Amino acid sequence: MMLLFTKLLLAHLIGDFILQPSNWVSDKEKKKEKSIYLYLHTALHLALMLLFVAEVDFIVYGIILAASHGIIDFMKLKYQKKKTKRIWFSVDQVLHLVMIFIVVLVYYNPSIDFQNIDNRLWIFITGVVLLTKPTSIIIKNIISIWTPESKNKEDNSLQNAGNYIGILERLFVFCFIITNHFEAIGFLLAAKSIFRFGDLKEAKDRKLTEYVLIGTLLSFGIAILVGLLVEFGTRINFY
Repeated sequence: MMLLFTKLLLAHLIGDFILQPSNWVSDKEKKKEKSIYLYLHTALHLALMLLFVAEVDFIVYGIILAASHGIIDFMKLKYQKKKTKRIWFSVDQVLHLVMIFIVVLVYYNPSIDFQNIDNRLWIFITGVVLLTKPTSIIIKNIISIWTPESKNKEDNSLQNAGNYIGILERLFVFCFIITNHFEAIGFLLAAKSIFRFGDLKEAKDRKLTEYVLIGTLLSFGIAILVGLLVEFGTRINFY
């Protein structure tokens, strides 16, 4: 049961965040049900689920789950407004997870051996994928209401550097947890604080400092939580 949920969750993360270009999202928001990308996105989810589960008996369940994904996305596109976009993002993701959970319960197979190395690999891969672009988008949506206005129009930072730094730090934290080097997390957090201190001190912007601090703590917190869940999932034996 847990393995099936992990595979479907991984398919969802890859389909919704990794393999969905921004131009697909823009086209769907503009054209809604008339956008070809809404149906390509749904078909992509179906293909990923069938590829990961790789069981003939799951085909019907995969079609049902993919169809529900398309319907949920359509509801979000139809009813979300600019001011409620963040709320609808959360509702959309929760509904997708609920549908995955329901399908897993219906399809439940109690014969899965969770100590098998292949099963542990699925859990590990899902954790890694979750900590990349999906977590970046989740954090961005959470802290979007506090985004400070830039006082300096000239931006000398590398393009998307902050996003990649966040992904790398979460993957480092994840590796530290699964290798039982919790003390290294403190060193990583301290190192980032030292490098950030100069920029924040020079900016003299309290809102920016608080914004960066919230984002950093969320990033580290999610990485720690996912690391502990993956560690737990690869050790527990469900019978």
